[in-house]
This record gives sequence, structure tokens and C-alpha cells, in this order.
Amino acid sequence: MARNFKKKEATILGIALLLLLVSIVFAIGIGSVQFTLSQTWQTLIGSGKDADNTILWDIRIPRVLLALIIGANLAASGILLQAVMNNPLADPGLTGVSSGAAVTVLFIMLVAPEYSGFIPLAAIVGGGLAAIMVYAWAWKKESGYTPIRIILSGVAVNAVFGGVIGLLSILYSDKLPTALSWMNGSLSGKGMKDVLNILPYSVAGWVMALLCIRQANILRLGEQAAHNLGQNLNRVRFLLSFVAVFLAAISVSKVGLVGFVGLIVPHMARIIIGSNYKHSLPLSLLLGAMILIIADTAGRSLFSPLEIPAGIIMAMAGGPYFLYLMRKGGA
Repeated sequence: MARNFKKKEATILGIALLLLLVSIVFAIGIGSVQFTLSQTWQTLIGSGKDADNTILWDIRIPRVLLALIIGANLAASGILLQAVMNNPLADPGLTGVSSGAAVTVLFIMLVAPEYSGFIPLAAIVGGGLAAIMVYAWAWKKESGYTPIRIILSGVAVNAVFGGVIGLLSILYSDKLPTALSWMNGSLSGKGMKDVLNILPYSVAGWVMALLCIRQANILRLGEQAAHNLGQNLNRVRFLLSFVAVFLAAISVSKVGLVGFVGLIVPHMARIIIGSNYKHSLPLSLLLGAMILIIADTAGRSLFSPLEIPAGIIMAMAGGPYFLYLMRKGGA
């Protein structure tokens, strides 16, 4: 029985990987210029026309790869935050982590662009500060943390940083057009340089997340069981929070605010493969990558020649799903 169960999970992960590959091929071929499978293949192996090479290698493929990386980052961040906060509604966006990172990045973009080389570090600092504020406001000496206080604190932190973003937008409105696309979570105009910039950090984050699976599963057992296993819960929570903030912050620094991936994907993974992080975390990485690729492809195809940022597509899809979870009793 146990052997069959492992086969079942391996099959699910295999199917998810196959669907991810299909979504990549689909996304590469769809756009203002359509490519057949044959044209795509010919271009990939170096036999395509010069114009096709330019479109695929300079525009489409970097954009799809970046969507893959960002989607996996946000999904991993969301599932780790849900483990730490013991709340299925936790998400980098809802808990203020993304907004905190966005404030520091936007500050550099609008106020001190000469320090743009520090944007990734600033995003991590901003995201970390937001996480600390959420934990500090949610904690009570008598009862510690509760899921509802964490979410409410996250909403408050989100509102505070949202206000700061609005203030910066007004004070530096003359420079805002350069940051407007970034603020909406757009992948437009990104190239292979952006992919190569974020890839090493993302791979490091994925490895750290996968190494945290045992600790995440211990948190799932509850505080008493964790104490009985000799685990330092504060240390475990800090470790998982650091990895989650790191992955969300580097994503925000590159493409801006893309919400709900970290909320939707872990739910889908748990429904499909169960709550064990050994299986749900790898599946979340695959599903997060696939969903953001689909969202970005839809954004640049549905209203062509206009482009809708992936962040807006995810907000339109994720908002109703969040309300559905609330009504279902996920809080």
C-alpha cells in the first residue's frame, strides 16, 4: 500500500512536470506573432528565420523563463508562510511581505535611482521588516500567536505599506511612469539578463525551501508534538520565515507585485497530493511556475496589442478564489 502511495505521488509530480513543459511550449508559440510547433522547434534548434530567432530568443523565451522562476518563488514562499503561521490564507501579498519589499524597491527607483544595484538587498530588508511587524503585532503574551491575529496584522501592515507606496507615487509622480509597469507586476520588456540575474538566488531559495520540509512537517504536527521532538519552535519559524521572505523579496525586486500565487497554489497542491510538505512543496513549485506562465500569456494575448500585467490577471483570478476560501471556512 505504501509503495503504491509513493507511485501515486510520483505520477502526480510527473504529470505536473509534463503540464509545465506543455505550458512553456504553448506560451512560447502564443502572441502577436503565432508560431506553430514546427516553427518553434526549428527556431530552437537554430534553423529558424532571423526574425523568428529575435522574437523567440530575445523576447518570448526569457519572458516565459522569468514567469517560471517568479511563479515557483512565490508559490514556495506562500506554502512556507502557511506552515509558519499555521494558516491556509497566509500569502506574501496578504501578510504584507510583498508590500514591504515593494516600498524599499520603489523608494530606490523614485528617490535614489543611483543605488539601483542595491534593489535586491533592499527588497529583502523591506520584506523582512514587514514580517517582523506582522509577528510583533500578532503576538500576545497570554496566548502567543493565533491565525486570525496574524492575518489581521498582515492586513494592517499591507495597508501601512500601501499608504507609503501611494505617498511615494504622489510625491514623485513625475518619475512614476518608469515604475508603473513594475508596480503592476509586469514581465514586459524583461530579457535573458533578468533571468540570469535572479536564477542563482532563486535556485538557492528553492534548495533552502526543500531542506526545510522536515521542519515544516514538524510545525504541522502542532506545538506539543514539536516540543516532544526536541525542536526549538522559534528557531524553526525564523528559518522558514527567512526563506519565505527571501523568495518573495527577490521576486518583487524583479517584477513588482504579483499577488495570490502564494495563496492559490499551495491550496491546489494540498487538494491534489495531500498536506505532507515532502510532496506538496515540490508540487507547489511546479504549479506556481505553470500558473504564472499561463497568467502572463493570457495578459499579453487576450487584449492584444494591449498587454495586461500578470499581476493584474492574478488579482482578478485570485480575489474571487480568496473569497471562496473565506466562505468555505479556510480562515
